[in-house]
Amino acid sequence: MQQIGKYVIITGIILLIIGLILYFFGNKFQWFGDLPGDIKIKRENFRLYAPITSMIIISAFLSFLLWLFSKIKH
Repeated sequence: MQQIGKYVIITGIILLIIGLILYFFGNKFQWFGDLPGDIKIKRENFRLYAPITSMIIISAFLSFLLWLFSKIKH
């Protein structure tokens, strides 16, 4: 049970840091989500937004972080 508690605390700290970054520097990231490859369709009664490129970048960044943490841990 202690191991799960440790993971919950670490996750909370990471979310807090991300929240603080977005709160104080959110206006610096307005380009994110408007990248080439992000699909936006706006019609009269319909809107579709599929941030494909943005999600690929986030996935690559998180994969790199997990790889880095696994190398540091071992």
